[in-house]
Amino acid sequence: MALRTPDERMRAGVEARRHVPPDLHAGWTAAPDRPDPIGLLESQATTRIPELVPVRYGRMLVSPFTFFRGAALPMAADLAATPTTGVEVQLGGDAHLSNFGLFASPERNLLFDMNDFDETLPGPWEWDLKRLAASLVVAARDRGFDKHDARHAARAAAGSYRTRMAEYAGMRAIDVYYSRVDVSGIATYVDKRARPYLEETVREAAHHDTVHELPKLTELVDGRRRIIDVPPTIYHPTWADADVPTDALAAYRLTLQEDRRVLFDRYELVDIAVKVVGVGSVGLAALAVLFGGGHPDDPLLLQVKEAEASVLERFLGPSEYTNHGERVVAGQRRLQAASDVLLGWSQGRLGRHIYIRQLQDQKGSAVIAAMSHDDLETWGELCGWALARGHARSGDPAAIAGYLGDDEEVDEALGAFAEAYADQTDRDHAAFAAAVRSGRLPAETGV
Repeated sequence: MALRTPDERMRAGVEARRHVPPDLHAGWTAAPDRPDPIGLLESQATTRIPELVPVRYGRMLVSPFTFFRGAALPMAADLAATPTTGVEVQLGGDAHLSNFGLFASPERNLLFDMNDFDETLPGPWEWDLKRLAASLVVAARDRGFDKHDARHAARAAAGSYRTRMAEYAGMRAIDVYYSRVDVSGIATYVDKRARPYLEETVREAAHHDTVHELPKLTELVDGRRRIIDVPPTIYHPTWADADVPTDALAAYRLTLQEDRRVLFDRYELVDIAVKVVGVGSVGLAALAVLFGGGHPDDPLLLQVKEAEASVLERFLGPSEYTNHGERVVAGQRRLQAASDVLLGWSQGRLGRHIYIRQLQDQKGSAVIAAMSHDDLETWGELCGWALARGHARSGDPAAIAGYLGDDEEVDEALGAFAEAYADQTDRDHAAFAAAVRSGRLPAETGV
């Protein structure tokens, strides 16, 4: 069967827009039978490390934005009740603004891209874009920005996605694959008012690696380096918690490219500690694993994270991968311009599915508390750009571009959705806080 031409694929997107007009994406009204978001969060707790569940809830309690970060499942349930275009991509699955940032490519160039793929799964492209747009409005409110600035940030992100997708639709497939959002390209794009914030993020990312983190995370004990305990977020586990014995690491090694196995073989295991990270993933097994290369100045820190079924699978069907660590790795490789050279997966002795990558590799993340409204808008535009690149690489950019068109109708609709869903997030956070006060949910604050 002959491949469809770009014009044919774009016409398919135009036809999808006729069946699902952009105004169907605008606004949000909870259905009477909407699943209880608190109940959905409680259902996730049943498979998590019990003593870390209160830490997760405590982090979600801080603000509507931290609640939003941890509420990927309730939002997935809500998105499943909305009209969809029928055009699928590899979804990041949790594309809020804090899950984008800077990291180093294998060539040691700084790139801007998605950096969290725990929920990745094939699905409708607009789900990622709606979660991104809503996160910008929730974050803007968290910073005290006015209604105009909040909605404008969401529209700008959608507009960035639309214009970049049109560019990718006109490119050769292999050129889309090779495309990157690199720091040099960003510097010429960013508005001068937002440039100081981005330049500071770049400076911090350039020094955020294993050698820089080593004095913070480790100490010498009897001549051997050891990870420092800072309970309850960093502590040495029982082996039941660690679940990464030698056989799991050996299986992980086989998921690496051959040349990277040679690199991995030059290190030996030194220490393992639980290291709680993020908001939504708190309670899943997450470990910092220290390796030594035979010299004090040659450490390697890997992060081991447990992977459960994506929250999207309840609504989009099961993953094609039997190991959810492999699902995460495959999704990351499809979406990211350049993935960690030591990214791989395995299975622990207790049956946990895990994926493994470097703990720090020149990463720079969004620091929302330091953002002006110009910074937030620019960060959102960069997120929209990176999201479009990932979707174009994993899906059909011509079909998506055909749906989006060359006007701002989709941008306006997603801005309206983001504002309405931020209202829903405020209500859900208030209900969450009430559940903590009543004792229904245990929350450990200040962690």
